[in-house]
Amino acid sequence: MSTLAPKVDLLGLSRDELVAFLQELGQPSYRATQILSWLRRGVSFQEMTNLPGELRARLAEVATVGSLMLCSHQEAPDGTVKFGYQTSDGHSVESVLIPHHNRTTICVSSQVGCAFGCTFCATGQDGLTRDLAAGEIVEQVVRVQQVAAPRRIRNVVFMGMGEPLANYEAVVKAVRLLNSREGMGIGARHIAISTCGLPDAIRRLAGEGLQVGLAISLHAGTNEVRDQIVPLNRRHPVDEVMAAARFFFEKAGRKVALQYVIVPGLNDTQRQAEKLAEFTRGLPSMVNVVPRNPLEEIGAADAAPARRFAGLLRRRGMEAVVRRSRGSEVLGACGQLRPRQGQQKPGESAPARPTNL
Repeated sequence: MSTLAPKVDLLGLSRDELVAFLQELGQPSYRATQILSWLRRGVSFQEMTNLPGELRARLAEVATVGSLMLCSHQEAPDGTVKFGYQTSDGHSVESVLIPHHNRTTICVSSQVGCAFGCTFCATGQDGLTRDLAAGEIVEQVVRVQQVAAPRRIRNVVFMGMGEPLANYEAVVKAVRLLNSREGMGIGARHIAISTCGLPDAIRRLAGEGLQVGLAISLHAGTNEVRDQIVPLNRRHPVDEVMAAARFFFEKAGRKVALQYVIVPGLNDTQRQAEKLAEFTRGLPSMVNVVPRNPLEEIGAADAAPARRFAGLLRRRGMEAVVRRSRGSEVLGACGQLRPRQGQQKPGESAPARPTNL
């Protein structure tokens, strides 16, 4: 019994790969330029009006423009919007649109679930289901841009579901596709990749020639405390992670951001501030101090402990800012994303389009 070959997701192809794909269909290379101009808009093949009808029909048989189904979106009072998607194999994944007065940012996911189980993060509570393909990552930006228009997404942060550097090949390819002039045209310096601390992958990323930002989920200045928050620390302790961060700065020339979710009474002490200052001495870096959000409960996190700890860091000469949690009313704030049951099922009517983006 024969089985049909899976359709090719064109959103996950580089220009060279698209040219090769079209050549297999007997098409000239210039068709790639035409198709790429449509792909970033997320339109169907039938809407690609400068392509011959025969080619559009053939593409519909063998290819797709993405594979995610937008199942839901929820808007918080501050304008943050959480989007829920269903993958072609039935899994759920989320991303978040964060509008500011002068820029628009999307927080994208790189995996369904996560294997690393950081205690402040809902994503890893059920473990890792699978990696997302490069096309599935790019598609989150394409689909959300359709909703955000006429505002343009100018910043992408890989801080959603999953550990980006554990899905290294797909994430780096997605970055290149998003950065491409023929793709979304988002500047590499406006793309940030977050990691809970994979030293070899951090060093590898430094050698990619990409001017992306690096954010490390540190959350402690000592191993005994970080062990309790980031289980990966038992394999890659703080000094090893910070050595990789220094390598990244020396190789890529980019200041490193340190993410620091406050767990009151555990990682917000003077000793943790002192040790963090020691580890970062001489390393151009900034600390994003983040109030801890509840994993499943709607409501704003208490920012007072974060403000106190940021003050401790500043008194030690460190650059530290308290990051405002946004989207907690729709469980879209830091640490709250996870595959959720009850999202809109295929065939149901789409939710209303947000009106105030």
